[in-house]
Amino acid sequence: MSRVAKNPITVPDSANITIDGNLVKVTGVKGELDFVIPESVTLVANENILTVNYDEDNQKSVALAGTTRSIVNNMIIGVTNGYEKKLELIGVGYRAKASGKLLELTLGFSHPIKYQLPDEVEVETPSQTEVVLKSHNKQVLGQAASEIRAFRPPEPYKGKGVRYSDEQVKRKEAKKAAGTGA
Repeated sequence: MSRVAKNPITVPDSANITIDGNLVKVTGVKGELDFVIPESVTLVANENILTVNYDEDNQKSVALAGTTRSIVNNMIIGVTNGYEKKLELIGVGYRAKASGKLLELTLGFSHPIKYQLPDEVEVETPSQTEVVLKSHNKQVLGQAASEIRAFRPPEPYKGKGVRYSDEQVKRKEAKKAAGTGA
C-alpha cells in the first residue's frame, strides 16, 4: 500500500487540470506541462481535489501510484509557483556569466565552458560566483543544475567547485608529512 498515493492533491484556483484518458495537462501562470499516466493507475478529479486510484494487489501498480501522485503534484506546484535552484562557484577565478539561454563558466580549465540551457529554464547571475536557475518543470531544472555541477563538482580537500547553495561538502584532512625515523 502506497502511503504517498493515499494523500489527495489539492489544486489551487490558479491551476487548470485537464484529464484526457491517460494524458494529464496542467496549465498555470508559469506555463503548461503534460504527463502520460501509467496504464495501471487512474487519476480522479473531484472539484479541486485529485485522488490516485490503483490496484493494491499489483506491486507495480502500487509503486507507480506514489510516483504518479508526486509527479502530478510537482507539476501543479511548478505551473503556479515555479522552482528555483541556486548554485555557488567556489574557487579562485571561478566565474559565471549569463546571456540569454547561454551560461558561460570559467572553472579553472584552459577554456571557458559554454552551457546551452533548455528552453524551459531561465538563468540569472546575481554575482560572478552565483547562478540562479528557474523553471516550472522540476525535472528539467534538476537535470540542468546537475549538468552544470558536473563540470567541476566540489572536491573534498579545499571544497573548490560548483555546488548547490544548500549543499554540505564533507571535507577530508590533508595527508600529513611522514615523520623521519631514526
